Amino acid sequence: MTEPIVMDPLARDNAAEGALLRAAGPVVPVELLGVRGWAVTRHAEARQLLTDARLVKDAAHWAAYQRGEVPKSWPLIGLAVPGPSMVTTDGPAHRRLRAIVAQAFTPRRVELMRPKVEQVTAELLDRLAAAGPVVDLKTAFAFPLPMSVIGWLLGVPEHDHAYIRELYERFFSSTTKPADVPATIAALNAFVADLVARRRAEPGDDLISALLAADVEGGALTDTEAAATLRVIIAAGHETTVNLITNAVRALLAHPDQLALARAGEVGWPAVVEESLRWTPPTSNFLFRFATEDVKAGGTVIPAGDAVLISYNAIGRDPLQHGVTAEVFDITRDPSRHLSFGHGPHVCPGSPLARLEAVVALPALFERFPGLALAVGDEDLRPNPTMVVNSLRDLPVTL
Repeated sequence: MTEPIVMDPLARDNAAEGALLRAAGPVVPVELLGVRGWAVTRHAEARQLLTDARLVKDAAHWAAYQRGEVPKSWPLIGLAVPGPSMVTTDGPAHRRLRAIVAQAFTPRRVELMRPKVEQVTAELLDRLAAAGPVVDLKTAFAFPLPMSVIGWLLGVPEHDHAYIRELYERFFSSTTKPADVPATIAALNAFVADLVARRRAEPGDDLISALLAADVEGGALTDTEAAATLRVIIAAGHETTVNLITNAVRALLAHPDQLALARAGEVGWPAVVEESLRWTPPTSNFLFRFATEDVKAGGTVIPAGDAVLISYNAIGRDPLQHGVTAEVFDITRDPSRHLSFGHGPHVCPGSPLARLEAVVALPALFERFPGLALAVGDEDLRPNPTMVVNSLRDLPVTL
C-alpha cells in the first residue's frame, strides 16, 4: 500500500477532502485515526464494489482487527464493528433481518405516513414562529421532525428523544475520548435492550412490537438481533434526515437563485432533495466492508483482509458521473442517479421516509418563513467532528 491519505477527524471541509480523495484515484489508501483502509471515491467503482460479493460486512474478515491491531477504544469501533444486525451481515442472514424492516418502509407504507409528517411539520413551524426571531434550525426543526416520526413508529416517548440525540452524537463523533467509547456503546446498547424488554413484556401497536412478533424464514428475532436492528432503525430513521434537511437549507440559502426557482414552482421540491443528497450527502463516509479475497477495482488491488469505506463525499461530485458542473449546486440539472443512500443489497431501507420528510419539510419551511436567512456567515457554520456523517453542530437562522 502506498502512503495513505490521513482523513480529517474534525471534518472541517468535507467537500475539499472528497475532492482530494477523488483526485488521488478511484480507490485510494486512507488512514482514519491511526487505522488504515481503502476509500472508494468514484461513482462507477462504488456501484461495482457495493454489489461485489467478495466485499462483506462481517469483521471476522478484517485482518487488522483479528490481529488485535484495532483497539476497542478506537473512536469509530462502534461503527466499524457494531455487532450483528442487517448492517453487518450478508447473504441469507442479511436478507432475513432486512426483510422485517423493509416491510415497514415500502414506498406505499411510507406514503401512508404523510399525514403524520405534515402534522409534525406544522406543529414545529408553529413553535418556531413563537420562538423566533433567531433559532437553531437543526435543534428546533431538522432534528425533532424525523425523531418525532421515528419515535411515533417505534413507540419511543418524546422525553427520551434528547437522550437519543446525545447518545448518537457521541456514537458518531470522531473525537470521543478513547476511555469514553465503551461507555457510549454500552449506554446505547442498554437503551435499546430496555426498549426490547419492555415490548416483550407489554406489546403495543408500534414497530418494535411488530418486529418482535414477526416470524420470518429462520425464525423470529432474538433479543440481541432485535436490539441491534433497533439501533440501525433509530440511527437511520433520524440522523440521515436531520442532515438532509439541514444541508439542504444551508445549500438553498447559499444559492438564492436556486431557492427562487423552487419557491416559484419552476423546479419541483423532489429535485431539490435529490440535488441536496448528491451535493452534500447526509453520510460522508460509510464504514466498512472487508475483502474476503483480493479484489481489483479502478486499476487497484484491494488485498484480502483489508477494510474498505465508501466516500460519499467524493462520489457525489464525481464529474465522470455528473459532468463538468459536478461541483455546482444546481437543482435544474438532468436527473442522474446518485448513490447517497447506498446501492445493492445494503441500500438504505429508510430512504423513502427520509425523502418524504424532506419533501414535506422544505417547502413548508420556506413558505412559512419566506425571509429565512442565516444568522451567521456560511463560513462561520461549525461542522460536527465526525468522519461518518455530514452534519453541522447547529444551523442558526433568522426567521
